[in-house]
Amino acid sequence: MNIAAIDSSGLVASVAILKDDIMLAQYSVNYKKTHSQTLLPMLSEITKMTEFDLESVDAIAVAKGPGSFTGLRIGSATAKGLGQALDKPIIEVPTLDAMAYQLYGANRMICPLMDARRNQVYTGVYAFEDRGGGNIEFRTIRPQCAVSVEEIISYLNETGKPVIYLGDGVPVYRDILERETAVDFLFAPPHCNRQNAAALATLAKVYYEKGLMVSAAEHRPDYLRLSQAERERLERQNA
Repeated sequence: MNIAAIDSSGLVASVAILKDDIMLAQYSVNYKKTHSQTLLPMLSEITKMTEFDLESVDAIAVAKGPGSFTGLRIGSATAKGLGQALDKPIIEVPTLDAMAYQLYGANRMICPLMDARRNQVYTGVYAFEDRGGGNIEFRTIRPQCAVSVEEIISYLNETGKPVIYLGDGVPVYRDILERETAVDFLFAPPHCNRQNAAALATLAKVYYEKGLMVSAAEHRPDYLRLSQAERERLERQNA
């Protein structure tokens, strides 16, 4: 099974190719250029370096959202274009699920935090449960949502369980996380604290095996909330 994965939901632009059970290549950049300038050149570069034929992919995986409105649109457009050109299905992976999946096997709850502006974060709570016999289940404790950082901290405190924080929301809200989190907590290290197409591709394989795919024409990003322009329009109408 071959999967090409794309994640441009946040500040990081990341692409990867999963070939069977081997992560054939990954290319991630967390620097100034816009994702529209980086995604396709990055994908082209890793296919050339690995001599991988995109025609051989079984599906295109993409971060479905939430995240940056512009970034999600660019990633979705890229995935749809590839899916239509190659006649391949799209595997839609929730952004925060893929971020949490980087910490596979962790014995703590996992709480990704993406800065959503307006004093909110995109977040969720996840855990890995050892079912025995080498079977580890990835569980969603609290699904993706847009809430204040105080609300998610309060929720975590109520569980009484240790947690790992990750994501671009951590440096933004680090002071309050350190001050208000009452349970034992850690911050994920730099190699696994941002979006990562390799993790997205790995989780996408699980989705693929369950038949969770859509056509390129059907794919739509999930923004979780209205864009700033839409909110301002509604505010003007209500006024």
